[in-house]
Amino acid sequence: MASSTKSVEEYKLVKTILVSQPKPERSPYYGLEQKYGLQIDWRQFIHVEPVHEKEFRKTRLRPDDFSAIIFTSKNAIEHFFRLCEEMRIKMSSETKYFCISSAVANYLQKFIVYRKRKVFVGVRKIADLSAALEKNKSEKFLLPCSNLGSKDVVKYLTENEFDFQDAMMYRTVASDLSDLSDITYDVLVFFSPLGIKSLYENFPDFKQNNTRIAVFGKSTSKAVLDRGLTINIQAPAPGISSMTMALEHYIKKALGK
Repeated sequence: MASSTKSVEEYKLVKTILVSQPKPERSPYYGLEQKYGLQIDWRQFIHVEPVHEKEFRKTRLRPDDFSAIIFTSKNAIEHFFRLCEEMRIKMSSETKYFCISSAVANYLQKFIVYRKRKVFVGVRKIADLSAALEKNKSEKFLLPCSNLGSKDVVKYLTENEFDFQDAMMYRTVASDLSDLSDITYDVLVFFSPLGIKSLYENFPDFKQNNTRIAVFGKSTSKAVLDRGLTINIQAPAPGISSMTMALEHYIKKALGK
């Protein structure tokens, strides 16, 4: 991925932005694009690939051997039920489901008859489910996850001596970005350390030069700094709750407003 020559100016004009996410139907970015005459492109830097039945069978695990399932994401739900279908497994109506958030629980309704199952819902972290988990400690738990694992959940279950097994059912991998090798953007926007990892897997010799890096969250910031890059735009920040607010703040400064 090409970058232009570095400038000593603190705030540089912005005309082109690449957001490392799939393009949404609606977004405040579109208003930003129109307001400042920007070109905002969208590109998924990472994507999910399934672990297929033949590979999963090598683990000698069967989902229906477990009486309780812990879901940490929509991807986990999707690939759990995909594998059940591929393996011709029908989960018992007595199976208990523990969802880490209401968004995950709502997505579960696409796959089960909600009223006939026992579903427990957290707020954001596994600890939010502690009361429900303790009441059901005699259950045998399965934790569907990706190749990245679910470290916080595994740590909690291990420390509290639950009978559980984590199972990789899908992979989060870098997308092919080779078609961007000769394209320069004024700003690259990242939302996770995986996006930075994908950047370097695709472009091992990437140099920041005049490209500005916009990041969301502490873990993303750390990944950028660990690579020796400069963070030019950051969210959240005092008075700035979203990435679009952070971008607009920078754009205004560059325009002298």
